[in-house]
Amino acid sequence: MNAALRAQQRYREETILSASPSRLVTLLFDRLLLDVERGEAAQRSGDWQTANEQLQHAQRILVELTGSLDDSWSGSAALRAVYDYITRTLIGANIGRDPERTRECRDLIAPLREAWHGAAEAAPA
Repeated sequence: MNAALRAQQRYREETILSASPSRLVTLLFDRLLLDVERGEAAQRSGDWQTANEQLQHAQRILVELTGSLDDSWSGSAALRAVYDYITRTLIGANIGRDPERTRECRDLIAPLREAWHGAAEAAPA
């Protein structure tokens, strides 16, 4: 690995290690949306290996997001149900090689991402 790549990797690690909990959630949502968009693009081009990798990574992010829910929050059960639905739909889209189902997930994730970004910006530092 050359010096520039090592510097980029170190920067990413520092960003994650120093991030607040709300910033971590927004980073996860940013990557989740990117993975789903890349997965859909790969499906549409017939690149099934890349689609599989992207959609499986998105599923791992959803597992992390689900695990981070605080059951003392009244909205956690509903949000968990949404995360579970997206996960199941991504699995089906991946197995069925169905970019329309992947697009459905993208359309659910995008407003959630925006909502988490808005909440993070409104939260005290």
